[in-house]
Amino acid sequence: MELFFPLVLDGANGTELQSRGYDGSMCTEAWVLEHPEVMIQLQKEYVEAGSDVVYAPTFGANRVKLEENGYFNQVARFNRELVAVSKEAAGGKALIAGDITSTGKFIEPLGDLSFDELYDIYHEQAEALEDAGVDMYVIETIMTVPDARAALLAVRDVSDKPVLVSFTCDAGGRTLTGTDICAALVIMQGMGADAFGLNCSTGPEEMLEQFRRLGEYAEIPLAVKPNAGMPQVIDGKVEYNVGPEELAQYTQAFNDAGAALFGGCCGTGPDHIRKIRESLGEFRQNRPHPSHAGKVVCATEKEVFVLEPGVKADRVLSCTAELEDKIKAEDKRRSKVIAIEISSEDDLDEFAAAQYAVRRPLCIVCNDAKLLDRALALYQGKAMYAGSLGDKELQPLVRKYGLII
Repeated sequence: MELFFPLVLDGANGTELQSRGYDGSMCTEAWVLEHPEVMIQLQKEYVEAGSDVVYAPTFGANRVKLEENGYFNQVARFNRELVAVSKEAAGGKALIAGDITSTGKFIEPLGDLSFDELYDIYHEQAEALEDAGVDMYVIETIMTVPDARAALLAVRDVSDKPVLVSFTCDAGGRTLTGTDICAALVIMQGMGADAFGLNCSTGPEEMLEQFRRLGEYAEIPLAVKPNAGMPQVIDGKVEYNVGPEELAQYTQAFNDAGAALFGGCCGTGPDHIRKIRESLGEFRQNRPHPSHAGKVVCATEKEVFVLEPGVKADRVLSCTAELEDKIKAEDKRRSKVIAIEISSEDDLDEFAAAQYAVRRPLCIVCNDAKLLDRALALYQGKAMYAGSLGDKELQPLVRKYGLII
């Protein structure tokens, strides 16, 4: 399925449900299934207001989040029944997006999950959403690159439907774990995301500044879903100070920066969406024009780098127990590229343990396609390649990971 723009997304689910009876004392997904009429009414209002896409209330319906709430072996059921709620609400008048978010877990060495385990968690939910018949996928409110990569790989393994990846960041454009959102964009579009965006995070004014930065690197449409301003506690209640008309005043500026998908996050409701829809009369399909054409654009997990074509590493590092120290030494030398050779399964173990220390553009040297595939899965950035493999072996990895040849 091909997306046509502009696309109007929906507004908040969480804050709207709270205003309609949800008190936060139980798992949101379970509450929705106990009170489906509330979600159906909300999403009907979004569709009537002009939403082309509504997010199925599957936000936390992954194995980790459900088990934290005491629901075991019920991923398939939750996702199937929650998608059915949105289908009833939309009545065929809007696309249903399977909503996937962070697990809240970290991969080794920061946490106790391997990347493969993280992938398996997302694969289980993605498969359930595909079986439930969603029209597209939204991987949203993401705070870490490993979560986004694992979720996108999982979705791509079960579906060829459109995928929007949306991060959340602070006013300076950094995620909770310090990733520049421009680096996140470069990684995600290299891996085949159909759109990239920001949601939650901040109000529209702060988010607009980050969209202007993203426009320098974007090769895919951008999606904007800001909060209705920053939350304030007034008389013991959380309130948001950006009303529907004020939020809609930013639509044109976001469009100028490359946005083609528009919606709202915390504090926004059907009235906000209605005003956004009305404000799109001046929409232009701005084909992204990255300002780094002809350059090599790569990224570590945290930073984006723009290099001249033909750049090479000064030396190639072998995967020994001292690999982390070697990587740090290259960083101190301010090497333009760090090259690491992968030639065995044991090398993958050493690489996995040390790759988080990479702070410079990475080039993986490898002559085995299977080993290269595993190394690229483990590396949480967008890497370059050197070696003897041909296009037949490399092109699938270019499409899957954004590998730069």
